[in-house]
Amino acid sequence: MEPISLQTALASFTEQWSPRIVTTVNDYDVRVAKVEGEHLWHVHEDTDEFFLVLAGELHIALREAAGERTMVLPKGSVFTVPRGTEHKPYAHVLTEILVFEPTGTLSVGDRHDEVPDHVDATTGHALT
Repeated sequence: MEPISLQTALASFTEQWSPRIVTTVNDYDVRVAKVEGEHLWHVHEDTDEFFLVLAGELHIALREAAGERTMVLPKGSVFTVPRGTEHKPYAHVLTEILVFEPTGTLSVGDRHDEVPDHVDATTGHALT
């Protein structure tokens, strides 16, 4: 076990919407990703999804019983999407995020729209 630099981890890849697993905590992955543009509407039925914005600004559109709303997360902000909530992350500029969710959680959720070519449907990639 050695410390992991998040900046070094982020510098090790260029792909967007393609998270890398930097470590695990119990049964959870800590993943980093670079994002720009839109992800897709999706739902994680059985787990919350935690976001921390490391650089840039992340928007998360939410579809809730009361209607749609968008959360804006500037650098340094955290937000947890509750399980069962349909959501779509997007970023107007290149943004770096850290995501915390159970190991094996698919990046496009359990239920989702058609996956566009620029989104990697994955349970996370190991750092190289």
